Amino acid sequence: MSASDLGIERLFSLTGKVALVTGGSRGIGYMISQGLLQAGARVYITARNAKACEEAAQSLSAYGECQAIPADITQAAGLQSLCEQICGREPALHILVNNAGAAWGDRFETYPDSAFDKLMSVNVKAVFSLTQALTPLLEATALSAGDPGRVINIGSMDGLHIPTVTGVGTYAYTASKAAVHHLTRHLAVELGHRNITVNAIAPGFFPSKMTDQLFTHHLADIEHNSLLGRAGQDEEMAGIAIYLSARAGAYTHGAVIPVDGGTSINWRHSSASSKT
Repeated sequence: MSASDLGIERLFSLTGKVALVTGGSRGIGYMISQGLLQAGARVYITARNAKACEEAAQSLSAYGECQAIPADITQAAGLQSLCEQICGREPALHILVNNAGAAWGDRFETYPDSAFDKLMSVNVKAVFSLTQALTPLLEATALSAGDPGRVINIGSMDGLHIPTVTGVGTYAYTASKAAVHHLTRHLAVELGHRNITVNAIAPGFFPSKMTDQLFTHHLADIEHNSLLGRAGQDEEMAGIAIYLSARAGAYTHGAVIPVDGGTSINWRHSSASSKT
C-alpha cells in the first residue's frame, strides 16, 4: 500500500493505539504524551511523584484519554507494580516511551561515584528492565509488518558529543545517554524479528523544569550553538514521537535521531549542558 493510498491522516494517526510514557509528568515526557494523545492514542503516564503524576494526567486529559500510574521504576517493586497494572488494564501495548531520566553535574575533582550509580540505574537499567518486562504486551500488538510494536528511548545530544562546560561536568549523564543509544541498537537487533521497532530520540535543548536554570543563564549559548539559532519547541518533540509511533515510521528501526537544531554537529561548543 502506498502513502497516497494511506492518506496523510492515516499515515500519522495513532487512533486505537495504547501508549505508556515514563517520566510523563513533565518536560519532554509531557510533550510526547500530549502529542500522542492529540494523534489519537490512549496514554498512560508514570512518574515517581504520585501527586505530580496525577495532576499531569488530569491536565493531559484535555487532549485525550490519559491515566496516571505512579511508580518508581528504578525499584523492582515499582517496576513490577507498573507492569502488573498495565497488564491488568490492557491486553496489548502499542507504544512504550522510555523517557524517565536524571542528571548530575559537578566538578571533576568532586564528581561522586553515587552519580554513576544513580544515573546508570535510572537512565539505562530501567530502560532495559521495563522493555524486557513489557515485550509480551508489545508483541501482542505486532500484527503485521506495517504495524509493529514500538519502543522509543529518550537519549540526548550529549550522548553524541562532549559538551564543554566551564567548571561543571556531566560525566555520568553523557555516559548514560551514550549507553541508551547503544542499548537501543542492541534491543533493535533482539526485537526486530518479533516485529517490534526500537529507536531513540536524542533531544537538544527544550524548555522544561529541568532546563530552567540553563535557559535562565545560558540562553545566548544555547541559541549560538544551534545551527538553527534557537531552542526546541514542544510540538517538535511531539512530532518526532508521533512519526516513530505511526505508520509513517514503521520501517525506521535501530535509529538514533538527533532533535537538536544541529547542535551536536556544530563545531561551536556550549558553556551549558543539555539535560533531557
